[in-house]
Formats: sequence, C-alpha cells, structure tokens
Amino acid sequence: MKALTIIESRFVPINIENIDTDQIIPARFLKATTKEGFGKNLFRDWRYENDDETKPKADFPLNQSQYSGEILVAGKNFGCGSSREHAAWSILDHGFRVVVSSFFADIFKNNALNNGILPVQVTDEFLQKIFEQDNETALTVDLAKQTIRINSTGEEESFAINSYKKTCLLNGYDDIDFLLSNIEEIKQYETTIN
Repeated sequence: MKALTIIESRFVPINIENIDTDQIIPARFLKATTKEGFGKNLFRDWRYENDDETKPKADFPLNQSQYSGEILVAGKNFGCGSSREHAAWSILDHGFRVVVSSFFADIFKNNALNNGILPVQVTDEFLQKIFEQDNETALTVDLAKQTIRINSTGEEESFAINSYKKTCLLNGYDDIDFLLSNIEEIKQYETTIN
C-alpha cells in the first residue's frame, strides 16, 4: 500500500445520506478477481443514463469538471449495506485516498482501512460546513495529528482512528507488512520464551 500522511486536496461532494455499497459499486461488477478497474464503475448507476458510458448524467458530481481531488465527502451513514470489499477497491481505484462523512458503516470502515483509504468521521455540523464550501476549497487531512481542516476558513476538527491502523496507513503497511516490520522483535521474543 501507499503511505498516507497528509492529504491536501480539493474534494468531491456527494451530499447524500445512507449511500450503500451497492450504490458505490453495483453487484453486476463484482466478477473480477483483482482490485484494478473498479474505479470506472464507481457510482455507476448514478453516473450514467441507462448504464451507457456515453451518456453521463450532468448533475452528478463525478461528471462535473469543477470537482476533483483525492477526498470524497459524503452524507451520513456512508458504506452501509453489504460487506463487499469491492466498494473500497472502487473508491481507491478512482483516485480517492480519504472519505469524509459523519458516520461510516463498520464493515466499510474496516475494508477502507485495510485497503489504504482513510475514513474520516466528523460531526454533522463540520460535515455541513464542508458541503457549504465552493469547488475551489481544499481540505487538509493530517493523519499523524488526526485532524481535518477547511483551508479557506481555518476551521479544524479532530477525528479518531485505531492506533494499529494509523501506524499501518502512515507506513503503507498491510497486515503482513506490519508483521515483517517487527520481525526482529518477534525473533527476540521467541528466543526469550524458549
């Protein structure tokens, strides 16, 4: 995985609550066995008329050129529904490293963290302040400090993250990489108990 420390980026707003994993990546696209290529089908049914890539829906933010960046900002209860890990794959493959919401479904949150995506949970009030910003506004997410800032106003909020997952994201580790990074300590421990 790619390490994640500080992300300063414009954001793509999807101000919709209760976005479930079938809306993130429809079930008909779950046949692939690798993580690549899922980004083109992110929010597929919301992005295109009659599933036709030549007919993008002009009112959907991913189809609007004024929105870009590595941060996706979504309404409350993001990632609810089924446990499909493909939802995280599609978000990452599209180019997002951070998802901001005021609430995440637990399974989605864990899948995101396991795939190098940082889910940043903020208060409802702070989320609304983000949605009120214009399309030129950047956000700064600092994983080490566990803060998110609206650059144009300077308003900032802290967010929580599991310390193990924080270490993994900061270093670009998956679970195996983390174990390998501690191999000398593991060997030393094994010699002391034998």
